[in-house]
Formats: sequence, structure tokens, C-alpha cells
Amino acid sequence: MSITGSYRLGNVVITRITEQLFNMPLAKLLPNATDTHLPAGMNAETLIEMSVHSWLIDSPQGRILIDTATGNGKDRPFSPLFHQLTSPWMENLKQTGIQPDDIDYVLHTHLHTDHVGWNTLWDGIKWQPTFKNATWVCSQAELNYVSSPEAAARKMVFDDSILPVIESNRLVTVPDTVTEFLPGIVFYPTPGHSIGHMCIAIETEDGTALFCGDLVHTPLQITHKALSSVFCNDISLANQSREWLLNFAANRPVRIFTSHFSDSSVGYVTGAEGEFSWVFER
Repeated sequence: MSITGSYRLGNVVITRITEQLFNMPLAKLLPNATDTHLPAGMNAETLIEMSVHSWLIDSPQGRILIDTATGNGKDRPFSPLFHQLTSPWMENLKQTGIQPDDIDYVLHTHLHTDHVGWNTLWDGIKWQPTFKNATWVCSQAELNYVSSPEAAARKMVFDDSILPVIESNRLVTVPDTVTEFLPGIVFYPTPGHSIGHMCIAIETEDGTALFCGDLVHTPLQITHKALSSVFCNDISLANQSREWLLNFAANRPVRIFTSHFSDSSVGYVTGAEGEFSWVFER
């Protein structure tokens, strides 16, 4: 059940740490959507409310952050939504009673700009890791890509939000296979949105919490799994990974924690092949 914005599964408590909300026209977010995909009252110009946030997990394995949103004061000239933010993310984290030095692990679904930003803070001279006692974890495939010449257009994201963590010797990687990183914490390869995208599952006695990263940006992608977002690197792979998500989660004790749904951002998938539905948990 939800308790003041937090969710409890067994002995694990999960809390959303919000950075910002924004709207995006449906046609821009899902460029291959047609009228046949849309419920009554929606059209190409319908604004889809989206959220950027992290998930804080208090668990027997430690205090964990899943992704770190966009960060404040980062130069992002390629996106006004993310450029030089002054968001309340850090204040929202501290309101939970958790301080940055209390974080044990930062687990990344992938390394896009709105998932890595609070990895670092500006100390007046350079960007330094925010969570002094944490170990960061991401997929090796994702790290290989963002540190390669192919990713030169977003090199500033690597330089200010990933490289300082590498230089602090606090980043470890998982392979491109299903990997149990800690007892009950499993990385599942789900490429397509990005080269090395991962879903992250936390197993509890009350079911599974599945953090799906950017496999879905709106519930429309649950009912129409072949709708990939404009942000996807490989649409075919993204569709395959989304199909895996839906089949993994449908009609099982799996609670999905999304990265960009607004409302509660949490819910369930129901149904079967070709007829999936999304139900928000309040």
C-alpha cells in the first residue's frame, strides 16, 4: 500500500524522489502513433504529462537509489527541459530523512542525461560524486557506448555526471546477461531504448518491484506495445524488450516502478498477449 508517497513490499520501502513534471505532445513523444492507437478524447496534440524522478529504496541490502534524474546546474543546450535546472530534488531526498552520505548503492537502468545528473555536484572547482559512500552500478555495454566516439554529441553528460564517478573508483558494471548483483537484486538486459538498458528487479516476500527505466514513457505503450518513443535508439529492440516486460509482469505479483509516468508512477500490468492493460496504484 502507498503511505505518504512510499510503497512497502515486505521489508523494503520505496519512495519516489521527484525532480520535475512537464508536458509533451503525444505526436512528439510517440511519432508512430495513429488514431487507431488512441482512446476517445486523445489526438496527436494531446499533452502527455511526464515526470522525472528517482526511486529511493530502503532495504536489507542497504539504501539504494535507482537512477538520479537530471541534476542541477548542468549545461544541457540540446534540451531546454534539462538545461541549468534549479529543482528541489535534493531537498525532496532529504525530506525522507536520508542524507546523501547515507546512500549505499546507485543503480542505473541506463545512462541518459535525465537518469545520471545527481551523480555529481559542483564544488566550485569541479564536479564531484554526490554520494560519498555509494557504489554505482550500470551495464558494461551502456558504459562502453557513452564513453565511445559514437556518443560524442552527449559527451558533456559523460564528462560531468559519469566520469567523476569512474575517477573516484566507485563504479562497477554488470554484463549483458541476467545478473544478480546483490541477493534479490537482479539486472535484466532490455536493450533498445539505449544500447545497454537494464530493468532492475528487487525480490521481496510480497512480490517483485521492477524498475523499468525507459521501456515505457506512457501507459499507451502498455496497451500498444509496438509504440516506441522518439528517444529510442533501436525501435525493433525496444519493442522486443517491452514485450519481455509485459509478459514478465502480467498477472504476477510484480509492481512496476516507472521512470516517467506521472500520477503515482507505480502500477501493474494485467492481461495476456495482445491485450495488456495498465492499472495505477494510488
